[in-house]
Amino acid sequence: MIFRLSHKLAKKIKEAPTDSLPPDSNPLADWSGHVFTGDRTQYILLTNTASLYSVVMSGRGITDDNEFLNRSLDGIREFMVEDGLEFFYQKFISPASGTVEFSKALNRSVTGSMNDMIYHATMWLVEVGLSTFETSLKLNEIPMSPLGYQDPRTALKALLVGNEDS
Repeated sequence: MIFRLSHKLAKKIKEAPTDSLPPDSNPLADWSGHVFTGDRTQYILLTNTASLYSVVMSGRGITDDNEFLNRSLDGIREFMVEDGLEFFYQKFISPASGTVEFSKALNRSVTGSMNDMIYHATMWLVEVGLSTFETSLKLNEIPMSPLGYQDPRTALKALLVGNEDS
């Protein structure tokens, strides 16, 4: 499993990836992360690198790589369960989480899309007062140009359907 860290997130969890790894052979085990602040509260955006399917979680108390990994995997699992995708988490993500590598970002397209999502997430969290869960749901409904204007939830399901026989 690969976690691609922004410079800011790498510094927060005291990791210093030097290379950008190629995409994981299992696209569901390749996630990008970035930390952002909304009204003096820290949040972390975790985004599946291939589908842009995203989860927003609190960044409070995450100070090292171990805590980051535990909370990230819990956050992804909890959100996918609530989104009706528990089977795919258990089949494709959970087994891959036994071996984790940290990497730099894959490309600017993913980074740019995450920056757009952070803009929306900040507005929904701070201005509207949505929870991190509600914000994650809304982020996964936004049509994204790197996905041919599909939303991330639909793109993730397309990946899942393509990997069902794996």
